[in-house]
Amino acid sequence: MLQRILLRYRLFLQISIILLGSAIALTGVHAADPDFGPNVLVFDPTSDAADIQSKCDAIFSSQERSEFGPDRHALLFKPGTYTTKIKVGFYTQILGLGKMPDDVTMTGQVDCNADWNAANATVNFWRGCENLFIAPTSAKNLWAVSQAAPFRRVHVKGNLDLFQVASNGQGGWASGGFMADSQIDGRILPGSQQQWFSRNSTWSNWANGVWNMVFLGCVNPPQGTWPAKPYTTIEKTPIIAEKPFLMVDGSGTYSVFVPTLRKDTVGESWTDGNPQGTSIPLSDFYLAHADKDTAATINDALTAGKNLLLTPGIYHLEAPIKVTRANTVVLGLGMATLNPTKGTSAMEVADVSGVKIACVLFDAGPTPSPVLLQIGETGSKQSHADNPTGLYDIFCRIGGAGPGAATTAVIINSNDVIGDHAWLWRADHGAGAGWTTNPSTTGLIVNGNNVTYYGLFVEHFQEYETLWNGENGRTYFYQSELPYDPPTQDAWKHGNVKGYASYKVADNVQHHEAWGLGIYCVFKQDNIYCDNAIEAPKGADVKFHNALIFRLSGATDNSGIGSVINGTGEPATKKKAKTEITEYPAPL
Repeated sequence: MLQRILLRYRLFLQISIILLGSAIALTGVHAADPDFGPNVLVFDPTSDAADIQSKCDAIFSSQERSEFGPDRHALLFKPGTYTTKIKVGFYTQILGLGKMPDDVTMTGQVDCNADWNAANATVNFWRGCENLFIAPTSAKNLWAVSQAAPFRRVHVKGNLDLFQVASNGQGGWASGGFMADSQIDGRILPGSQQQWFSRNSTWSNWANGVWNMVFLGCVNPPQGTWPAKPYTTIEKTPIIAEKPFLMVDGSGTYSVFVPTLRKDTVGESWTDGNPQGTSIPLSDFYLAHADKDTAATINDALTAGKNLLLTPGIYHLEAPIKVTRANTVVLGLGMATLNPTKGTSAMEVADVSGVKIACVLFDAGPTPSPVLLQIGETGSKQSHADNPTGLYDIFCRIGGAGPGAATTAVIINSNDVIGDHAWLWRADHGAGAGWTTNPSTTGLIVNGNNVTYYGLFVEHFQEYETLWNGENGRTYFYQSELPYDPPTQDAWKHGNVKGYASYKVADNVQHHEAWGLGIYCVFKQDNIYCDNAIEAPKGADVKFHNALIFRLSGATDNSGIGSVINGTGEPATKKKAKTEITEYPAPL
């Protein structure tokens, strides 16, 4: 009862603040900023530049090495021009608040480097840059990242590097990234970046590639064909609504802009100067705070018809957050983290249309959860083709920061869901990593029909990384590492099959298609094999384009992957580490 009274009081205060802000705006005075909590800094172009720089530097200093730390941060920049050099560390989001990226100009840098790790960016995770214009004052902007580090709706006036050169002049490794709805005026140099997914973006020149680079709906993709070049190019993005984002108008009034669903698109959504979508007033959102809110208070707000904005922090949940209303928007700031503490799921979404969930990290607790995020109930049948649910920058972690357990990271039961960037990770390192310390069976299970995923990263689960049961599924770019830590082959097999395929299409599926898949292995014990990286029905309308397997390393020479798909493709072993196929089934 006390929690409900406090919730109603907070809702009253939020509405009062918005009404007061509207009244002030009518008099020509800017409204006060909402209560985003202590871990959100809102900057104004009239603020002292030295003060802005000092605060950004202080956050980076605390977050540069904080791979499994508890702090979360969002740095918000109101429309205008800034002279600032920002370095982006763990659990930090840099967000412009304009309707257009060019509304916020950052003269300087917004860099992600790997100085802390000798230029090795393979663990530069959990950070983001979104919705601003970067005018580098050096030769380039640096975004040396791996998984869970989205670069969205950004305009760079110059060059962009996706890796970092080490002090010895060699390229430090980076291992996978995501860019969407962005314009790079200069060239992009991936360097030693191992794989990358780009969607609906433009650049003057893409310089090179390593293993697996996918370009979907991009302007001026690099020339060359697989496997001589590691490029997969698809002309148009079949269906997408860009990620919702926070914005503020000239009177200081905040809203969340929800872009319109588009089909068969090429290039960015905003370059005509008139992005299409709907603005939802921030008064329609419940602003949750990790130090105050519980699943009960959040669910009360959702039941009352509110959307949800998760301010930065770790939310320890005694029960799942339940989204039951169509068109609900759940927007996380600063890698807001949901941590179930009593063996429940973290979030459950009903089988309704048009829900948007964006930029949330789901972190398993020590008591096993059946699933961290579930979309639709078991047996969901409704069509949502005209108004799909969208999942943006969904990150799941089992172990790493500490022991954690979940049977499955994400289950999609609803039809017509669009996924736009996910990293589902059973930790391979950290305090909570071990075969029995962070058990988790499967990363993603898709039961719904007509589900499309762009930029899907799934790693280290103990059985199938991805299990696709629904019809008409499509995946554009897939990156996966098999589990490092099976203790023996007998512990990692089913029937007479050694290991588990990373990407499994169920035997009864008739229609499925995937482009640009890279599946890798690093087995810490000897004599560990995976028979097939991909398993799929034969003879059905199931197609794979441009897939590779790679044995990165192993405890000894005796380990590897037997084939790319269904026995097709040479093994990846110590003798021949990498093998590719172009089409499966092969053209007649």
